Amino acid sequence: MSTLAEDRFQRIATFAKSRWGLDLTERKRPLVANRLASFLRKSKQYESVDAYLDHLERGATEDDMLVFFDLLSTNVTSFFRDPQHFNVLDRQVYQALRHGTSTRPQRRLKLWSAACSMGCEPYSMAMHALEQLPASEGFDVKILATDLAGSVLRKAEEGVYTADVSDKLTPERRKRFMEPVAGGTDLRVRREVRSMVTFKSHNLMDPPPSGGPFDAIFCRNVMIYFDRPTREKLVNRLASVLRPGGILAVGSAETLSGIDAPLQPLAASVYVR
Repeated sequence: MSTLAEDRFQRIATFAKSRWGLDLTERKRPLVANRLASFLRKSKQYESVDAYLDHLERGATEDDMLVFFDLLSTNVTSFFRDPQHFNVLDRQVYQALRHGTSTRPQRRLKLWSAACSMGCEPYSMAMHALEQLPASEGFDVKILATDLAGSVLRKAEEGVYTADVSDKLTPERRKRFMEPVAGGTDLRVRREVRSMVTFKSHNLMDPPPSGGPFDAIFCRNVMIYFDRPTREKLVNRLASVLRPGGILAVGSAETLSGIDAPLQPLAASVYVR
């Protein structure tokens, strides 16, 4: 296991907090040390940790910054993760539209997958919308998918997944929404689904991206990296672009308890404006 001196770790933690809101506690030091050591061995551009940190603080490009962010972040991907959130989305938004108790101009809905990782979440949202909203009724569902890590955004836009990832889909969903990639066992998300999703780079510490108001925002398993003041600021940013009656889904281990925001609990780890 690689080691990282406390002063260097604190330097990294301060930088990550100011730029991305990440709260790197002491227990993250071994993880950061191992990833940083691996990066420096492979890159061979910097003679030491200090030299690399000097570069980041004084002359790094935005691409350099995103490489560093990739080192600090953990990307977990799974189709239809926390399925209860999709059930709430159906009950709160889609059923109201199907039953005529709620309307949208031009039958247009907007969803936001914040911190979308490698794309399984926004593609799951698109698949779910296609299942729940009859195509014959002309609903137009657009999904904004954002993340800061450039490597995962490129992977997400490709929409290609290995068998161990795509196997999380039911056989019916794999047949309807995925297609084989020539020359291997990987599967690609079909164009019908990919066309519903727009991927953009976005720092959650910045003002919300354009495109709202949103009928639903999924921002899951992100706030565990932030301290309480940062979480409160983020939640209020998200709430500001939620349509009245829209929902915010957070990670199953996350809560808005103690956070002052214009949202009310609706179901486990789901809140409504």
